[in-house]
Amino acid sequence: MIEVDCAFLAVALEQARKGIYGASPNPSVGCVLVRGNEVIGRGFTSPAGGPHAEVCAIRDAGGRARGATAYVTLEPCCFYGRTPPCTEALLDAGVARVVVAEIDPHPDVRGEGMRMLERAGVEVEHVPFDPVLQINRGFRSRQTRGRPWVRVKIAASLDGRTAMASGESQWITGPEARADVQRLRAESCAIVTGIGTVLADDPQLTVRDERFSRDGVFRQPLRVVLDRGLRTPTDARILDGECLLLHSDDAAGHSHDDTCLWDGEVRSILDLLTEREANEVLVEAGATVAQLFMSSGLVDELVVYQAPVILGASGRPMLSGCIDTLAEAHPLDLREAARIGEDTRLTFAVRPDLPA
Repeated sequence: MIEVDCAFLAVALEQARKGIYGASPNPSVGCVLVRGNEVIGRGFTSPAGGPHAEVCAIRDAGGRARGATAYVTLEPCCFYGRTPPCTEALLDAGVARVVVAEIDPHPDVRGEGMRMLERAGVEVEHVPFDPVLQINRGFRSRQTRGRPWVRVKIAASLDGRTAMASGESQWITGPEARADVQRLRAESCAIVTGIGTVLADDPQLTVRDERFSRDGVFRQPLRVVLDRGLRTPTDARILDGECLLLHSDDAAGHSHDDTCLWDGEVRSILDLLTEREANEVLVEAGATVAQLFMSSGLVDELVVYQAPVILGASGRPMLSGCIDTLAEAHPLDLREAARIGEDTRLTFAVRPDLPA
């Protein structure tokens, strides 16, 4: 039976993957309804305020949902938020059995959704299914650690340089790597950069690849600029859309309507983004901001796109900090090395003993 359950949870996982680029701040959940080993309903989480996966699957199944088994990648919610609880929808539909891959880490759920279904006479099983854990790591981080999941992305040469001494950097990596970065942005709720990058490159930091749209609509991440002196030009492209400028208390005024005082600490940035329900944060910035995050001990993943070129000793480094001894070196755990066009994508887990 466990093998059968895992097989249908894998189908539910495929549904969950369809919601990755639009579900936030909710978790991306997949649900399938099964009767007699036949999938009769499929669903995944709609954008915030829309129906959750269970409701979509029930609607897809119609009257056949009664007596069916629901396979859900995350425990059904049991409280009223932007939408009614999914436990209520499952009970109203007459579902007989619910198989859950992951317990919901939200403090108002955490097993209560399963207990509520059991009290109503529904057979409930928790079948841990590790492949689902990756999808909602940001939501889980926000609920259990009180902060988003943080990824730092760097594009560099073979000798670890991100730009020429003049600042010229477009483009070190090839088009395939840049297209892959669109995926990272689409997965993110917020993108953090520095004023130096804004002034040098005038970036948009938006999602533009149609692969990551939902019915032609893009969910754009909040852009966050670390701009102590509020020097962001009023015609900067990054201000076209939702953008937050973080500045020091002695900064002059700025016409942009979304600004906030910042004490210079990474933790305060993450606290602010947690309040704004950001699950995943991507840092796309120069050496100074990248170093600020990497030295904070609050980074979960480092992604380096390494191009097969050498820029020389005068090129700008990946990080701005100085390390004098091996004991101060940043410990990393290589999780993946993948060829992306002519470049290599190196994905590292950042260990918790990263020096502060």
